[in-house]
Amino acid sequence: MEPCIKYINKKFPNVDIRSSTHHLGPVHKEKAEIFRTFTSYYHTFVDVLEFRDHVYELLNTIDASQCYFNIHVNSDFTKNYLDLIVTYASVILLLCRIEDRKALIGLYNVTHEMIHGTSDSSFPRLGQMIVEYENPLRKLMEEFGPHTKAVSNALLSLHILFARRNHSAEQWRSDQLFSLISNPANMLTPATSDTMACEYLSLELLERWIVLGFLLCHSCLGSTQSCLDLWRTALRSSLYITLVRDEVLPIHKVTEEAFGSIKGYGKRIADIKECKEHALTHSGQLHRGRRNFLRNAVREMEAVLANEPGLLGPKAVYVFMALSFCREEVAWLCRHSEHVSKGKNTEDFSDSHLAELLFLMEQLRRLLRRHQNLIKRYYVQYLSRFDALVLSDIIQDLTVCPEEESVIMSFFVSSLSSLSIKQVNENAKFEFSGLRLDWFRLQAYTSVNKAPLQLRENPDVARVMNLIIFHTKMLDSVEELIVETSDLSIFWVPLHTNLFRAQRMGGMDKVGTKKWERNSVTQHGWFLHSGCEELLHELRIEAAKRMDVLKTSEEARVRPSLPFSWLFTPFNECNQKLTKAQPDQGTMFSQSALKCKLLPKHCAATISKARNKRARKAASKKAEPEREKPGAESHRKDRSLVTNLDKLHLVLTELCWTLNYVPSFLVFEHTVTPAEYLSSQLEMRLNRALVRLAQASPGSAELARPSEVLAGVQTYATFLVSLMHRVGLDMGRLLRNVLLQQTQSLDAAGEQTLTTLYTNWCLESLLRQASMGTIILSPGMRAFVSLQKEGEQTFRAEEYSDVSEMRALAELLGPYGMKFLSDNLMWHITSQMVELKRLVTENMDVLVQIRSNFYQVEQMAALLPRLTATENVLKRMTIIGEILWFRSLAQEGLQEVFTNRCPFLMGPIEHLKEFVTPDMDIKVTLSIFELATAVGSPCDIDPALVTAFSNLKKDGSSPEEEYKVACLLLVFVAVSLPLLANDPSSVYASEIDGFNNNIHCLAKAIIQVSAALFTIYNKNIESHLKEFLMLASVSLLQLGQDVDKMKTKNKESISLLMHLLVDESSFLTTDMLETCFPYVLLRNAYREVSRASVLSRLPTH
Repeated sequence: MEPCIKYINKKFPNVDIRSSTHHLGPVHKEKAEIFRTFTSYYHTFVDVLEFRDHVYELLNTIDASQCYFNIHVNSDFTKNYLDLIVTYASVILLLCRIEDRKALIGLYNVTHEMIHGTSDSSFPRLGQMIVEYENPLRKLMEEFGPHTKAVSNALLSLHILFARRNHSAEQWRSDQLFSLISNPANMLTPATSDTMACEYLSLELLERWIVLGFLLCHSCLGSTQSCLDLWRTALRSSLYITLVRDEVLPIHKVTEEAFGSIKGYGKRIADIKECKEHALTHSGQLHRGRRNFLRNAVREMEAVLANEPGLLGPKAVYVFMALSFCREEVAWLCRHSEHVSKGKNTEDFSDSHLAELLFLMEQLRRLLRRHQNLIKRYYVQYLSRFDALVLSDIIQDLTVCPEEESVIMSFFVSSLSSLSIKQVNENAKFEFSGLRLDWFRLQAYTSVNKAPLQLRENPDVARVMNLIIFHTKMLDSVEELIVETSDLSIFWVPLHTNLFRAQRMGGMDKVGTKKWERNSVTQHGWFLHSGCEELLHELRIEAAKRMDVLKTSEEARVRPSLPFSWLFTPFNECNQKLTKAQPDQGTMFSQSALKCKLLPKHCAATISKARNKRARKAASKKAEPEREKPGAESHRKDRSLVTNLDKLHLVLTELCWTLNYVPSFLVFEHTVTPAEYLSSQLEMRLNRALVRLAQASPGSAELARPSEVLAGVQTYATFLVSLMHRVGLDMGRLLRNVLLQQTQSLDAAGEQTLTTLYTNWCLESLLRQASMGTIILSPGMRAFVSLQKEGEQTFRAEEYSDVSEMRALAELLGPYGMKFLSDNLMWHITSQMVELKRLVTENMDVLVQIRSNFYQVEQMAALLPRLTATENVLKRMTIIGEILWFRSLAQEGLQEVFTNRCPFLMGPIEHLKEFVTPDMDIKVTLSIFELATAVGSPCDIDPALVTAFSNLKKDGSSPEEEYKVACLLLVFVAVSLPLLANDPSSVYASEIDGFNNNIHCLAKAIIQVSAALFTIYNKNIESHLKEFLMLASVSLLQLGQDVDKMKTKNKESISLLMHLLVDESSFLTTDMLETCFPYVLLRNAYREVSRASVLSRLPTH
């Protein structure tokens, strides 16, 4: 296809398809698709051709009629004439910027001829136009040569207006522009002007008229000094003018190239270079001064009008002038920031305070919209009681007034006289577009050279009518005037979106600028008036996607060429200022860091220092740096000293003001509520922030202590509750949602929670190391304790599992989280139980014989060696005991939390447990125990174990077989206990109230597993535990008869397990134990263990 395009470009517009078949073969194959694709493009070029024809006809008619143009007299007529010229030139210049215009038109015509057998009827003229406009400016200057007189007269009428609009900020300040209180005596005097229609005229539009007008009609520059002065002033004001949307024209470069080909224009080129240098040097500073002035002046105006909205009536024109002036400065900055190359004065082409100016514009717009009824009441009386009378007097004084003109002006008077304030009270709809159109016709009738009534000879008519036209717009076109004077759609064109974001970002780190960003959530509507249907359609589709993403994702990222990427920036930034995990960037993190300084672990250094000072010990040579005490950050020598936290609080407050600025705003058909969006984002970020409190780095195995995390959570909650007074959010609901999500395995975003982290840590770190012997349970301390072994421990278990930490863990995880933790613990217990049942099944025959012959010493001596995996059975039962002990400690913490938080709930539950009797239906008993377990209250039968073991029943196995396995399991454990005496670690340590190999956990495992198993099989728990006591007693008593001292090394310590069993169980008593294991043996065992413990602590000699 590429050779075909080159051939068409080369032969354009004379492309003969009959003699070029071999060149256009690929086009012939795809002619239908090409024709369909290029149809809309081709007809756009045809529209340009027809537009040019109409412009030629209209300009020739105007010249033939010798029309008179003056912006101060026939303002609408002159404005539309200049707009016609500039629009036509802009269209032609844009047309010539399309590099593939010949290929598009040529391909369409070729395919049209292939399909229909003839060329398109418009192609010859269109092809000729494309060829003629190869050098568009030269052709345009030739075309406008005959129109120079009319164009130059219209442009010369702009001289006074442009000079007044182009004043510097110092001149504005000396004139006290926009000051409503500079002359208090005239505050209620209506603001009028002889050129009312020009007061809020766009300065950029004036520049465009002047630069393009004199570029096309350049001959008058050498003949009229005033034309030259006006042209040079315009060239000094700007470097670029807008053609349409984001298309700009570098005026000095284009003008210099156009005049460079004209003989004798060397002086004009020198003027252009001088004006360009002046613009580069001074225009940026000039406009920066204007923006500074406008910020102060408009701020004062907004404050006065907000306090006294009645002034909007007489001073309405000042408001529209202020909007127009501000819009021009914003548009100028936007236009030049994208195109001015880097130089010494680049700071003049950027403004970090742009957000404030935009905010003040929005405030004025809101005032106008809010008080439209007040404005209508003022101007309906003004029109009927003043304007109608003045116009009637002027009409009567006219010396010449043809009939047609007289009818039109009489209609004006009658229309205005019929107005009444009752129409405003009844919310009647005003419509003056017909009156304004008649005035435009009257301007055209009276601006022709041979017209009987010449408007230039009756300037009072023009002055009064221009004033009336503005007053009528106050009744029916306030919104249109707001758009005309403050439309910022240029910011929503893709080319300028990045600039808008950059200008806003420029002030982000400056305290005091955030509050102006509240405007960003309302500026979204300005681009709706851009007039570009293609862009609006694209934005509408993107808006729909964005709104869908907001419902399911936390960060709705969109393409940077579209406005929605920064529309939600204030919300996201507010979230970041709250939840970012850096002390100097996240407010909540900073508050948590301050709270962390008050934790007990940080007081050790202070206590040590105080003790050394009291004992008068010599200070170390390596003096430690003085530690900053908590609260030192609040000390101030001077209030002007501002800390990072102060800045964060101030920025956060301003962002909250931003979010409170509007309750909701529209993005096409979608309504966005800032508070709800912030709440959803904050919920997700807060979930992550809570996880970061426990997990310093993602994927790390180390977790913070539950008490430290709880302190951080409480700090976050306190801070968010205080934030509730600044932003309209229900922080109570937010915190409840977040903390409830943290009690589940995954949060709403599918990410890990505190419950998952601590459950995995307890199972994989704490209990796994306990099963390996590096962590032991201390019943006396009610905690797990780490053994002092170098290189094996990464944490101290007692710092994570003592009473206070279990209480903090229960408070963090809540009942649901503790239930999740319990279910995971039960899963590990059932996995051990499966292996234990397997071992029992492998040794079933031997265990059956042992159970029936445990009093026969000789048979027992023969049967015991036949048992296999006895150590494995004891190890797995010990692991079950460790898990159950940890669960018991966690349940105690949960019970304490419930007792403190819900004492009214705990009382009835404890009272309900007292009604449980052995004769009660087992289902009712388990229901009561399940309720009690949910609040952490201990029960004789663990319902969680019952449920877990119930799910272990094998398919096809009978209950009798399962019951038999349960009984033999107790036999297996009982006869295996003597083997523990051979273990060097089976030494009772009085300081921890347990054994170094955690075999004291066997008591809890045996009691609770037995209770759960025999509850499932509906058997008597007490009788089976008595049987276990009997078997264990016989086994331990036989151990005392063994002559091998190595096997009986720790028999006294092992004997204490019998007492632990009785203490652990509510089904066994000391009297039951006395019947099978004399208490004197226990007393002797305790004495021997205590003596050994004392001897082990004595120093060796």
